Amino acid sequence: MIKENKEGVILQIYVQPKAKKNEIEGIDEWRGRLKVKVKAPPVGGKANKELVKFLSKLLGAEVELVKGETSREKDVLVRGMKAEEIKKKLGL
Repeated sequence: MIKENKEGVILQIYVQPKAKKNEIEGIDEWRGRLKVKVKAPPVGGKANKELVKFLSKLLGAEVELVKGETSREKDVLVRGMKAEEIKKKLGL
């Protein structure tokens, strides 16, 4: 779910689009991914943009989608942070 590499930290996420609000729902044990709800619909990359914006604001770091453009299962790279810092900010 959270893996450090030389560029930063990879977060494995399961996204639920068209939610009432943007929020971290917790860990999806079955998938082994962090479950994140976003308000945007999954049309034209809107949910991806919303996810990146939401996480970068929440973590105060640069966030980039690296895998899963068209899937609900996504990997994002968080630059300039350690896994422990991210866990604290996400309340994990």
